[in-house]
Amino acid sequence: MPAEPTDHAEAPPPPGTHRWGIGAFLLVEAVLLLSAAFIGALVQPSSSDRPPTALTIVIGSILPVMIAAGAALLITRLRGNGPKIDLRWSYNRADFKVGLKFGLIGLVSTTLAAVVWTKIVGKDNATSAFSALVDSHSLPASAAIIMFVYAWLVGPVCEEIIFRGLLWGALERLQWGRWAVFGLSTAVFAVSHLEPLRTSLLIVIGIPIGLARLFTGRLGASVVAHQVNNFLPALTVLLISLGVMSA
Repeated sequence: MPAEPTDHAEAPPPPGTHRWGIGAFLLVEAVLLLSAAFIGALVQPSSSDRPPTALTIVIGSILPVMIAAGAALLITRLRGNGPKIDLRWSYNRADFKVGLKFGLIGLVSTTLAAVVWTKIVGKDNATSAFSALVDSHSLPASAAIIMFVYAWLVGPVCEEIIFRGLLWGALERLQWGRWAVFGLSTAVFAVSHLEPLRTSLLIVIGIPIGLARLFTGRLGASVVAHQVNNFLPALTVLLISLGVMSA
């Protein structure tokens, strides 16, 4: 009789030999910071009295992360075996199911943690840098939708390539244990957002996303978990930008 179909993915192949490591991750982080500074200088209004335009907000928020993720993919091409092998890139039914599960767990844990965290730091300090940027400037519908799609779908892909892909692979190359890799990558993910007040909350956000990567050994599951976790915050920012909700 033919074998019954199964939702369990095959075990991932052993990591390919690549010539990149921690230096590659640090280079990508430098690319992210430098491109953000360069793009910010280019699109900054000539007068401090003029508010940034919607185009400025969109470009300044989205482009640096996409450039950094592109640099990470290029490194795997030039000094490795490509993202599919080196970063464990995949996207299949099993990845979606695991990512959805951990993403929903993340939504619950993040919501509870955000309530506690807001009570500790106060409502005025509880807004993320991304939300604060959008909240303080009205956006046309087209720009608000672009920011929503980025925060929900595109941004998580870029961040997972950098943190649970490039950094994770660099630590594995150093022969760290998988739980140590999970712990450090989660901490670096939180700190790299450069929002010191929100670091503890970002660690809570990063834990279920990292667990999806840990338990599957693949990047696709953590991408889905990240996207699920980002949906409600991204939707909230969209509704505020469109004036449907108050900030």
